[in-house]
Amino acid sequence: MRRTNTFAVRPLSDDDKRLLLDLLDASASLWNELNYERRQQFFDGESRKQYVDVTGSGTAQQIIRKNKSAWKSFFAAQDEWHNGDRNERPSPPGYWGNEDDGRELRTFIRNDLYTLETGERSRIEIPVGSDLKDEYDHTGRLRLEVYGAPKWDGEQGRLEIQYDETDDTFRAFQPVTVPDSRQDSPLASEEAALDVGANNLVACTTTTGQQYLYEGRDLYDRFRETIKEIARLQSKLREGRYSSHRIRWLYRKRTRRRDHAHDALVRDLIERLYAEGVDTVYVGDLTDVLSTHWCAEVNAKTHQFWAFRAFIKRLSYTAEEYGITVKVRLEADTTRTCPACGEQDETDRDGDVFRCPCGHEAHADLCASRTFLEQQAGEEVGSMARPVRLKWDDHNWSEIPHSPDRASPNEKRTNQSTGDGKLASVGTA
Repeated sequence: MRRTNTFAVRPLSDDDKRLLLDLLDASASLWNELNYERRQQFFDGESRKQYVDVTGSGTAQQIIRKNKSAWKSFFAAQDEWHNGDRNERPSPPGYWGNEDDGRELRTFIRNDLYTLETGERSRIEIPVGSDLKDEYDHTGRLRLEVYGAPKWDGEQGRLEIQYDETDDTFRAFQPVTVPDSRQDSPLASEEAALDVGANNLVACTTTTGQQYLYEGRDLYDRFRETIKEIARLQSKLREGRYSSHRIRWLYRKRTRRRDHAHDALVRDLIERLYAEGVDTVYVGDLTDVLSTHWCAEVNAKTHQFWAFRAFIKRLSYTAEEYGITVKVRLEADTTRTCPACGEQDETDRDGDVFRCPCGHEAHADLCASRTFLEQQAGEEVGSMARPVRLKWDDHNWSEIPHSPDRASPNEKRTNQSTGDGKLASVGTA
């Protein structure tokens, strides 16, 4: 049973921070060089000494293995595409950025090369290469403070460390193998269905009668503000120029802020579902919907901010850690079907409010997730508990005290991007 501990780490001094950034930068350079050579089909499987002397041989070996694994997955996906087993042609593994646009600073540490001590003053130690050891007059073992108690205790796997320049934070990801006998909540046969979108990122209903709503409007507003600032800066560029350091930085900030919120959402949701004994999660297949409702506003929400395909990958990978299966299914008519009486033609949606002539009135996305769940489970879901509503505070998804089951008038919003009710509940609801 695989689990992942996620926590922030902080160097103990400014010199240690520069050392760690140098190590991560060398790791990114090594990844890019390996990728270039594989693309040119000249890769010979040997690591570069200049990187080994910075990162250490064990870390360089892990990056080479990670790169090989990425290319192996690409070739397997390419075979599936050629055989007609997948619709989209896969893309080769990408670079970790460059010096002009900004590198994605990260590294991987082999499981037997780092030590993690937890307690009152939690610490993690990682190795550095001989060049960094000499340059910084260092011992060769970099000690980092750990913030946030790791939840899982078991056989540790390969450690990943990333640097987020947006909030100047180093984050560590530690997969661990936990014995099945130590499961805190063994999976039952419960099911859940998700209605995903951009205004409300996820509306979830479970067969246990629980409902969760992850709001995304504040996130999208900030995302859109960054887009406007990028457009303003681009309008001031000299003729013939298309970008600048500031613009590239804003693009990276926009993407990393979105990805951080999405990653945290997926993990928070899966942990809640695991605790309820959910072993199957259904999510709607919206590929055709996204491709047939294109305009600038819809594109910004569905493809840039929402990033549906990337979100589903995150969901699947995280669910796999917990032994939960994710199934992508068609969700036709779920947004206009009343869960109380089954009416479709006379129902109405006004922003977040769903109304039916039978008198049923509730949150539209939660209604859609409930209808979708009943379609997939093949049976009616019983009475619902009070929905749990969550908002993003830049670090965590926190519960809001009041329930969204009935949106108040000042919560109602009219979607101006499209007049089609389906997309209003998908890309913009």
